[in-house]
Parts: sequence; C-alpha cells; structure tokens
Amino acid sequence: MSDPTLNPAEEMPVIRLIDDDVAFRRAVRRLLQAAGHHVAEYSSVGAMLLEGIGSAPGCLVLDIHMPGPSGLDLQEMVATQPEPLPVIFVTAEATVHETLRAMKAGAADFLFKPVDGDTLVSVVNKAVAEDAARRKTRRHLADLQNRYARLSPRERQVLDMVVSGALNKQISAELGAAERTVKAHRAHVMSKMGVSSLADLVRAVVQLDVPASA
Repeated sequence: MSDPTLNPAEEMPVIRLIDDDVAFRRAVRRLLQAAGHHVAEYSSVGAMLLEGIGSAPGCLVLDIHMPGPSGLDLQEMVATQPEPLPVIFVTAEATVHETLRAMKAGAADFLFKPVDGDTLVSVVNKAVAEDAARRKTRRHLADLQNRYARLSPRERQVLDMVVSGALNKQISAELGAAERTVKAHRAHVMSKMGVSSLADLVRAVVQLDVPASA
C-alpha cells in the first residue's frame, strides 16, 4: 500500500519481524500486512543479519529467546546504527533482568505472548511514526549544518550579531564595514540558511546550538 504523504525519495517503512515460531510469525505478518505495513520476516537474528538490515525506516518486532544471537543482542547492534530502528519485543517469557535491560536500552515497547492484535498494531503504528519523525528531524538538522558550513567567516560573524539583536549600523560599527556591505552579508546569510525571517534564523541557530563568536 503506497503512502501519498511520503517523499518519493524516501523508502517505504518495513517491519522486520524476527521470531523462530513459524505459526506466530505468519499470523503477525498477516495482521500487520492487513494494517497496511510491508513486512520482512526472519526465523532468527542471524538470518536477518545475513540478508542485511538495510536502510529502510520502520521498526523491529522480535522475540528475546531465539537460536543464535538473542533479541537483546540485536537491540544492542541496532542502537549503534546511524538510523537506529525502534525495537518492539514480543516474547513468551522474560526475566525481570531481561525486561529491564530491554527497556533501559530504549525498547519502544515490551509485550507478552499471546499478544492482542489491536495492541500490537497500535504499538507498531506508533513506533513507525516516531521513527519517521526522528529521521525527519535528523535530516533537517543535517541540512542546517550543511547550510551553516557554507557561510564565510564574516557571514558567521554577521549571523551571530544579527541573532543577538544588533542593528545593521551597530554591526557596521563593530566590523568596520559599510552598512550596505553589512546588508549584503545579512541577505547572503538569510539566503544560505534558507530562512525568510529573523525568527526563522534564530530558530535555526538554536537548533544548531552554534556557540557565540568571540
């Protein structure tokens, strides 16, 4: 099922379903597919790693206890990726230590079998939406960082003074430059940063956490 809200350049979300119980895996796959999700299923963590986790957004739905590496092992691996996927555990049994370890490592949710279908779909929908939001935020920040990197040293000085509330004539006096030159620098800063107002420029600098120039 295609999503008209997705950017054509973006990959469709994929639910990576990992469980060694064939009957359970197939039932969950049908459930999630009926809810409109694309599902890739695996019988073990090793099987998924052999194929490669890929770069597609989405989430992981997996058991803890499986042949080979455990679900907790995979959670640790995923956390080191540039785009870490949300992890949802669905397991028949788990110790208190395992449950705490999963939640402390940032599991999106922890469910026990037999799992309610509506609950699982709701949890997966939430995880996929949160993953998409985080990726969007990371892309936006990376774009701002690239834009800031293109500013010249003088443009960065002007930016710092503008967001501090200095007027053009004050910046002119501070830098020893003609006011028309300051206006030109200011226009270049706005253009390169991709903003159209002072408020947007300030917001961009706050997101970048740019230190004040000396």
